[in-house]
Amino acid sequence: MTSPLLEVRSLCKSYDEGRIEALRGVDLSIDAGEYITISGPSGSGKSTLLQLLGGLDTPTSGQVLFRGVALGAAIDLDDYRVHQVGFIFQAFYLLPTLRAIENVQVPMLAVRQDANNRARRAESLLREMGLEHRIHQYPNELSAGERQRVAIARALANAPEILLADEPTGNLDSVNSARIMEMLIGIQKERGMTLIVVTHENEIARSAPRHIRLRDGLRDERTEP
Repeated sequence: MTSPLLEVRSLCKSYDEGRIEALRGVDLSIDAGEYITISGPSGSGKSTLLQLLGGLDTPTSGQVLFRGVALGAAIDLDDYRVHQVGFIFQAFYLLPTLRAIENVQVPMLAVRQDANNRARRAESLLREMGLEHRIHQYPNELSAGERQRVAIARALANAPEILLADEPTGNLDSVNSARIMEMLIGIQKERGMTLIVVTHENEIARSAPRHIRLRDGLRDERTEP
């Protein structure tokens, strides 16, 4: 039997010296190439779970395993984030002083690629996102939908296995939301990536073959198919 790509065991995360419990013992198994959505009310722990899956934070107790090995133990978190995971956020987080093509190259600096190779790959990814005419624009010269497409290109820069998206359509209108989700699902299928999307939108949550719902830091399995 093939082991899962990602596995969460009794995952707990608390803040403020334990007074705030974001996650209270979550178990989850995710296979390579899966597309899943995670939803739940505000404060349910969904963004916290995504951050722990991506190695952006460490658990208070429990484990996140990548290919059976615990993050932060045998797997260095910096190395994991650079090589295995691409992140997409609601707020885009593009650097305002860099052009689109330069923003996409930022993750590549950690793998010390040649400058010409970085530029060529960034341009290729932006063309794939339909932004060939916006390559040299600054973020404030782009629409919200264009900024999110630049952010997707940046997330793909180092060819990660896992794509994590936290409310990727939260700052977009309905037309751009549909376009971004269509692009993400297309990328997942074409590249065989694992795509995990946190969302509060029911339509997006139901679009995935597998939907995980959290409530009060626990899986609400009554609502899962």
